[in-house]
Amino acid sequence: MSKFFDAHTHAQFAAYDEDRDFVIKRALAAGVGMVNVGTTRMTSEAAVGLAHRYSGICFATIGVHPSHASVSEYVDPDEMASGGEERLEIELYKKLAADPAVVAIGECGLDFFRVTGEAVREKQKALFGEHVAFAHDVKKPLMIHCRQAFPELTAILQSRRSELLNPAGIVHFFTGTEAEAEELLNLGFYFTFGGVITFVRDYDRVIKTIPMERILSETDAPYVTPVPHRGRRNEPAYVTEVVKKLAELKNVSIEEMAAQILKNAERVFGINFSSL
Repeated sequence: MSKFFDAHTHAQFAAYDEDRDFVIKRALAAGVGMVNVGTTRMTSEAAVGLAHRYSGICFATIGVHPSHASVSEYVDPDEMASGGEERLEIELYKKLAADPAVVAIGECGLDFFRVTGEAVREKQKALFGEHVAFAHDVKKPLMIHCRQAFPELTAILQSRRSELLNPAGIVHFFTGTEAEAEELLNLGFYFTFGGVITFVRDYDRVIKTIPMERILSETDAPYVTPVPHRGRRNEPAYVTEVVKKLAELKNVSIEEMAAQILKNAERVFGINFSSL
């Protein structure tokens, strides 16, 4: 049984093509279970495949990242994408969602970081709306990505409140305000925090205000490596450093924090760790 949990990672990404099995085995040795998060059709299918290969250790989410809502000049070599526009192909994703290894829909949401025009914003909003409807349809929680777009994101969620499950899902790598956290808590969301909390203090206050019962740990690997591994490619085994920092900020033991995160993962993802 896992002792730690990485609720948002990408071990299926191209960044691990040379040593993926070793990365998973290091996580296993550290007692880490994980959710590999889809960002495109290809990475969603790969996440499901990895969950089958490492049953009980790896789980999957499926969906289209907002940065793929339109054609982009930026292509991430660590991912597995062309920079082309992607759609939420409902029939294909329905088949994937029927797999018990799929525990959430996403990562979906809004990302206005590199967006220069209103047309792209509107495409992202439309795609996010499709994910909300689809998640309701297949009875899976949402895995939300939001960057520089919290007012727009919460407006969409409030307008579609009746379609949200309970729990509604996760807002990953939360960077919003205390007021935004409160609004999302009231909508039924949980929050993940990652490696950035080990080297900046920007999120200390909001972490202290969110109940432990609504917090999970993540790495978002291969990105945002925590201290003391800065300068290296991130990986799921490093989530233990995030849990240590969360425990410090919540003024509890590492064991208590890790156990609460597992309980939270069971609740939001519907995973029964005791049966694995």
